[in-house]
Amino acid sequence: MYSISKKIKIGKKALIQKDRFINDEAIPAAVTRFTCCECGQENTVEISPYQSGFPILQIYNENKVISRSELLKNQMTTETSQRMQHYGALTVNDMPTLYFGTNCTSCNANYICIFSYGEKQPSLEVLNISGIWEYQEVE
Repeated sequence: MYSISKKIKIGKKALIQKDRFINDEAIPAAVTRFTCCECGQENTVEISPYQSGFPILQIYNENKVISRSELLKNQMTTETSQRMQHYGALTVNDMPTLYFGTNCTSCNANYICIFSYGEKQPSLEVLNISGIWEYQEVE
């Protein structure tokens, strides 16, 4: 799990085993698998609430890594509703949104995972994985 600092181009969306975890399903970590688009290897991703990931704002702020329009076009995030703007302009389900980079354990292809985690309503904690996409660094 790492942060991404170079410009990237989004590729295919990987197939994910499970993308939504509610309350205790995410404690101590949400564990899911995704299939590599290049070699078909099944990879495991483990997301620990309040420990995993980096703020999504880091990658779209000033188009450092990827533009807001690319995130929206690839349905990686959505525009945040007016009442939840304190989470940033782009979120997943109007919740605090994070990302991280990971690699295929077999062919080392690069992937970006985008997810949100927080209290959706009292006593309902939701971790929602928007998706895991293959990406290429752009020179």
